[in-house]
Amino acid sequence: MWIMVMFDLPTETKAQRKAYAQFRKKLLNDAFIMLQYSVYARHCGSEENCRVHMERVKQWVPDHGEVRVVQFTDKQFERIQIFYGKMTVPPEKPAAQLSFF
Repeated sequence: MWIMVMFDLPTETKAQRKAYAQFRKKLLNDAFIMLQYSVYARHCGSEENCRVHMERVKQWVPDHGEVRVVQFTDKQFERIQIFYGKMTVPPEKPAAQLSFF
């Protein structure tokens, strides 16, 4: 499972820039990777683990701005297509999953 966080936070005042930086830093400290500006994703081992991280993000949302969270499967993540001009680039490799025998 993957969780993607997309946000649009204001940065007009010093306080807003600080809130933006703190929100972004919390995402990075929670193992989210930046896919694009204001778009971060994280691999989760299960749906339950995704819910835990969604709740964390919900607690971190600054007073102003908008944050959207999307949850999707590994297979859906593999189907992401990235275009740079006319060139197609494969998406980042999903995190290795643990195997128990």
